This record gives sequence, C-alpha cells and structure tokens, in this order.
Amino acid sequence: MKPLQEQKEYRTFDLRLYWRILRYARPYWLRLAVGVLAGMLVGGSLFFALMMIPKMAVVVDPVAPVRQTVTEGAATGDQQLDKLLAQMAHYAAEFRLPVEVEGAEIRVTWPEEYVFRAVDETGRFAWQLLAVYGIGFIIAWFFKNVAEYLNKYCMAWVGARAVADMRNDIFRSLIGQSLIFYGKRDVGDLISRSTHDTQTIEHCVAQSVSELTCCPIQLIACLAAVFVVCRESDNYLLVIILLCGMPLLLLPITFVSQHIRRICRRCYARIALVVSKMHDVFTGIRVVKAYHTEELEYRTFRKINHRYFRDAVRAIRLQLLLSPMMEVVVVAVTLVFVIFSYQQGVSLTQLAALLSPAFMAYKPLKELSKAITYIQRSMAGADRFFETLDVVTALPEKENARELREFRGSIRFEDVDFNYGERNILSGLSLEIPRGSMVAVVGETGSGKSTIANLIGRFYDVTGGRVTIDGVDVRDYSIASLRRQIGVVTQEALLFNDTIANNIAYGCPEATREDVIRAAQQANAHEFIVDGRHAEGYDTNVGEKGFRLSGGEKQRISIARAILRNPPILILDEATSALDTVTEKLVQEALTQIMENRTVFAIAHRLSTIRHADRIVVLNQGRIVEQGTHDELMALNGTYRKLYDTQFARDE
Repeated sequence: MKPLQEQKEYRTFDLRLYWRILRYARPYWLRLAVGVLAGMLVGGSLFFALMMIPKMAVVVDPVAPVRQTVTEGAATGDQQLDKLLAQMAHYAAEFRLPVEVEGAEIRVTWPEEYVFRAVDETGRFAWQLLAVYGIGFIIAWFFKNVAEYLNKYCMAWVGARAVADMRNDIFRSLIGQSLIFYGKRDVGDLISRSTHDTQTIEHCVAQSVSELTCCPIQLIACLAAVFVVCRESDNYLLVIILLCGMPLLLLPITFVSQHIRRICRRCYARIALVVSKMHDVFTGIRVVKAYHTEELEYRTFRKINHRYFRDAVRAIRLQLLLSPMMEVVVVAVTLVFVIFSYQQGVSLTQLAALLSPAFMAYKPLKELSKAITYIQRSMAGADRFFETLDVVTALPEKENARELREFRGSIRFEDVDFNYGERNILSGLSLEIPRGSMVAVVGETGSGKSTIANLIGRFYDVTGGRVTIDGVDVRDYSIASLRRQIGVVTQEALLFNDTIANNIAYGCPEATREDVIRAAQQANAHEFIVDGRHAEGYDTNVGEKGFRLSGGEKQRISIARAILRNPPILILDEATSALDTVTEKLVQEALTQIMENRTVFAIAHRLSTIRHADRIVVLNQGRIVEQGTHDELMALNGTYRKLYDTQFARDE
C-alpha cells in the first residue's frame, strides 16, 4: 500500500479546500469581522496619510514662485495657496477640527488659541502650515498602525482558535478509527499530520489571511492616492504605467505558486518520516540500548533528515526567489516612469507626490506576494490534513443500536470467519461461553486466540457468521454499551504517562482513592506501590509506557485497572505472562475471587490458570481441534497434550 501522502495529486488552486479551512473560522465571525474592518481602516488611514504628502511637498517646494502679498480676508492670488487653504477649511469643517481659515489667516483654537498666516513676509509658506500637515500625517499613521495591530491580532486569534479546532477534529477522528487503520498507518506520520501540518495551516489563517484582508485595501488606497495626485497635476502617466506594470508583477507570483505547493507537500512527507523515526527510536529505546545500535540509528536518522533538508532548501529557494524577481519588476517600472516624467518636464515636487504612494504600495504588494506563497505552503499541509481527516475506518454502528445493559446468558460464536486482508485467521469457528464460566484458549502463535477476544469486544467485525451476546448480534449493540460490559487485560501492559492512581482509575473517572487502593490490593499491587520503591506512592508518574516500572509491576497495575472497572465479562490476554511464579499465584487468587458470577475469557495462560478453567479450547490454524477440561484433554493425548509437554511442562 502506498504511503498516505503519495496517494493523490492536488491542483494548485482548489476552492473547496480553501472553503473547508474557512469553515473552521466561521464560528468566530465576530473577531473575523473586526479584523476585516480593521484592515479596511488601515487602507483608509493610509490614504489620508498619503494625501498629506503632496501638501507637505507643496509647502516645502524650494523652487515655488514668490506669492503675492495678501491682506486679511482677501484672496491670495496664488492658485496653489488658494487650493491648500480651501482644502484645509473643508477638512476642518468636515471633521470638526479645531482649525478656522479666514483668507490667508489660520486660527488654531485648541488646546490654546494660536493664529498664524499661511504665507510669511518672503512669500514662502509658513512653517506652521507644514506642522499642521505633519501632525495630520502622524495622526493618520497612528490610526493606521492601531488598525493594523487589531487586524493582525484578530486574525492571529482566529487562526490559532480555528487550528485548535482542527486538531480537536483530527484527534477525535483518529481515535475513532478501527484497529485495522492503525495496523496500516505509521504513528509518526499521523502525529506529523496532526501537529506540523496544522501549524502551516495556522500560519495561513493567522498571517496570510490577515495580509489578504489588509494588503489589497492598502493597495487600493495607494492607487487612489496616485489617481488623486495625477488628477490634481493633470498627469495620468503613472496610472497608465502602473496598470501596464501590474501584470508583470503577477508573473513571479504565478511562477512560484506553480511549484511551491508540490515541493512543500513532499517536504512535509519528509518531516513526517523524521518524526516517525524519532518516535520509533524513543519508544523502543530499551531495545536500542540492549543491542547497542545507537550509532546505526543515528546514521539512519541522518539520512532521513538530510532528505528533508534538501526538500526544505528547495522550498526556501523558491520563496526567496520571489522577492528579488518582484524588486526587479518594481525598479524597472519606476525607472520607466522617472524617465518619462523627466522627458515631460515634471517637477521634483510633483514627482515626489506621485512616487510616494507608489513606493508605499510596494510593501503591501510584497507582503501580498509572500502571503500567496505561504498559502500554497499551507495548502500542501491542508492536503495532508484533510486527507487524513476524511479517512473513515471506524466500525459502523446502527442508527437505533440496542443498549446492552446487563449480560445474562452467553456469548456465542456461530460459524465465524475472519480475514485480515488476504490472510485467513478464523474459519467456521463455533463456540459458546456461558455466563459465569471461565474459558481458556490455547494454541500456537497465529492460531487466532487474540482474534476471538477482539471479536467479543467488537474491535473487529467478523467477515462471516456472527458473534452474539444473549442471542443478539454484537453489531446490533451500541459500541459504548458493549464495551462497558467488558474488561481487558492485555499481554502487553499499556500504561499512560500519568500517575499510578490515574492509570488504575483509567476508564472509571468517578472512582475514589479508596476504590483505587482496594483494586490495587486485590491485584497484589498495593505493597510495591507504598513500600518505598516508588517515593510518591500512588502519585508516582510511571513515565512513557510505564518506563519507570518493572514488567510485573506494570502488569499488576493493568490488572488492578480491570478489577476496578468490575465488568461482567473479563478478557485476560496472557495477563499473567510477565509475573513471577509467586506473584502470579497471588494475582490468580485475586482473579479467582472476582471471577465469581463473571465470564472470563483467558488466552494462553500458564498451567495454573488453564487447569482451573471450566473449559479449554485448543485452536489450530483458526479452527477448534479440541475442547474440554484439563484432565479430559490430557486423556485425549492429542494437540493439547503436545502443547502441555512442550510449553507448560516446565511450570510444573
């Protein structure tokens, strides 16, 4: 089977994929709306600030003609001055500013009254006029940055929240998958898809969406400012050049977008292999140490990591290539404009007023291009994320499934077949396990012993026949109610990186500390927990997969967990295999006490367990070849006797 990341290719632009991501942001529409509104305010503030630049350029124009002397309340006779004063009066009235304009006299009424003339004795604009426009520019720039902060913060919040929801969804999806799914998937790859890939999506929503809502509005503001300046100076050359040069700016963006998603998807597949290798080595560190293969594992990891490095460098190279390509286009367009302006005799003041909005537009244009490349990177992660999220292997549950409230009768296997892929595990197996009985199953490795236990708990579905509890097919029960009736102690004691008490109480959140201690005592675990070997007693953290405990200690905690659950059906999958003979005897006594009025299904226990079973079933290649009590099977002198002589004789 091909790795998950290589199963299909994706188009560069897939609107459905973008929509699926945005659906995660939809519940937070209010913050999203605030962010978009703030982005619009950024554009408005930028436009207002840009409108101040031509005014300041006119004020400081060193080659402007000497203005005529004016009298109070009279027209100045200078077209530029009249226009500036008229605009100032208009803005003062429109926005209710503390400024009054009377002819060439300007009165500031707040915070203190101050009067000055727009033109001094030499015919130059007064410095106070430059200060007024400078203050207007500072105020506009201040509001621009406040709005930009709100835009980025709201978008970052929505991005982080949406991706947190995505992680919740994929975790719920993964834990709901069947055991067959985990038999075919690499855990490291799943972890990478749930963490690393979602981080790239978070950057897309938090950063790129912010740029997409803010930068276009800034570009529109800059273009509007250019158009206004061009109209005032009756020179539309820059507008024409910008409109002609805009398609050229799209060329590097298009070139990068075509390649970056494909490369980043391969890059994410590589980092998944890195995570997978680290997961394998760290979880199997005891084996690595035992066989002294640290150097071998290091060399293998270096090779995998180097492959990821090469793909990461390719992606970085493409991203870094975008900026110089765009700068070349921008510089070329600017030089063309300057040359044409010089040829047409445009003054330096007009040129500064025309070019300042164009230069201001470069930053949002550059950020917009980066956002597009980041979006393509995040789409590569989204491909892998939704590819995993869309996998459905969970066992189907009927819409109106029955509730198994109490186990009263028996468990029956009726002509059951089970295949794992192309491999046949069980063939025509029929078996009845009455309530309150203990049935032991023995057989060679691969004979199907654990499969029978898995079918009782419906961890798999049969491929033929059926399994019933109290005459009802287990597929007709709700999975939750079915598994509430079952307690499982597996051959490998699986503990979580938590305290001893929490591991025992796992699955029983309502259990008290007294309940936990009582279960530990019945499993013969209480003594080693409190005798000083573990300083914090029941609050001792067991480490990754119970790393700090011995094999026997882990197994006894696992048994205590099943005892605390107190289920009517108990499945013991070689539950005492890791215990020494003395401990096994004590645990077996505890199990015997709790097995009263319960159904116990035991797999390949040692001789002591098998001897006390009500019935022993012998499997061979998925079929029952013998069944009966220990004495009956010994008398047959068949398969069981052979297993006894070869596997269990040393336990005598």
